[in-house]
Amino acid sequence: MAASNSRPEWLDRVVATVEAEEPEAFSTFAPPEGATKLSAVLMLFGPTGDGGEDVVLTARSRHLRAHPGQVSFPGGRVDPTDAGPIDAALREAEEEVGVVPASVEVVGAMPPLYLTPSANAVTPVLGWWPEPGEVRVVDPREVERVERVRVDELLDPGRRFTVTHPSGYRGPGFEAGGLFVWGFTALLLNAVFDLAGLTQPWDDTLERPIPEHVLSEWMRNRA
Repeated sequence: MAASNSRPEWLDRVVATVEAEEPEAFSTFAPPEGATKLSAVLMLFGPTGDGGEDVVLTARSRHLRAHPGQVSFPGGRVDPTDAGPIDAALREAEEEVGVVPASVEVVGAMPPLYLTPSANAVTPVLGWWPEPGEVRVVDPREVERVERVRVDELLDPGRRFTVTHPSGYRGPGFEAGGLFVWGFTALLLNAVFDLAGLTQPWDDTLERPIPEHVLSEWMRNRA
């Protein structure tokens, strides 16, 4: 799809850079050969009223078996009826938070990343929402909360830190929009901001533990 006049150039730069080279995050977490559980997420960015951008983030239901309570992007399994990961990401975003697929400009799909706890190969789909509509919790079985979180908040060095866990886990973290963002979602945001050239220097020696209310059983068992 052709870029709209409002679409920030950095979104296209992310896709172009991923296509030209293999960033470390995507090579490190590449799915094993023969992975059969396929999913997709929609990284949906849109304009704010003051000329900035925001991104749609959800808090998953605490009743889910996989990643309960964690902050995520709208998304889910690629169904046999889907044309592919892009179709799946758009469908899931509509089913979970009410995003109309036709209102989204698809910038591109990035290489799939492997989530070990759920054995899922997840394709991140980058999208732009030129005229954002309402986001809401459509399916409370899947989503507990949805927010449009400002990009400048996520880029604020004072809101960034390294998330740690007794298992030895270390990864990027953000606290913005009233959400504690870690794990796969934080990894993807960190990678996109780096590829876009937006990342501001931040203190990666500042460490914070994973809050108990967003710990999955898989992480608890690794402590």
